[in-house]
Amino acid sequence: MNGLSKITASHRSRTAAVYLRQSTYVQVRDNTESTLRQYDLVERAVELGWAREDVLVIDADLGRSAKFGTERLGFRDLVAQVCLGEVGAVFGLEVSRLARSSADFARLLELARLTNALLVDADGVYDLADINDRLLLGLKGSMSEAELHILAGRLHGAKRAAAERG
Repeated sequence: MNGLSKITASHRSRTAAVYLRQSTYVQVRDNTESTLRQYDLVERAVELGWAREDVLVIDADLGRSAKFGTERLGFRDLVAQVCLGEVGAVFGLEVSRLARSSADFARLLELARLTNALLVDADGVYDLADINDRLLLGLKGSMSEAELHILAGRLHGAKRAAAERG
């Protein structure tokens, strides 16, 4: 994993937050491997130096989509704890997919920068005080949102074509 030198004693003295999300109950039911991989991030935090009791799992958003304006309580709690400076690092499978929108993701990035919290995923450790990490995560967040838009457009187009065929 890239960026291990970015993790300091200051980060480890605070909570490591492992944020889990899957948008639908069908995903939770059918994609159990994804859920297990997300829970395994606890072990990754321990490997990186956090005490097991200092790793907080936030899984309230499993099976909860924000697509129709539904509030994701787990994400709200994560943002609140980052804002309070209680979190040293946020762990996710793909941190660019933590939030549902670029605006929410940008807000999380800014709060992490202000409170010196790291973001950690399979690609590396991101320090938001580092302009290169901010640029990279901003780009990844934008690409993630664009991907959702493109996939939704394809799905809608397929449904429309099927309806036109009768």
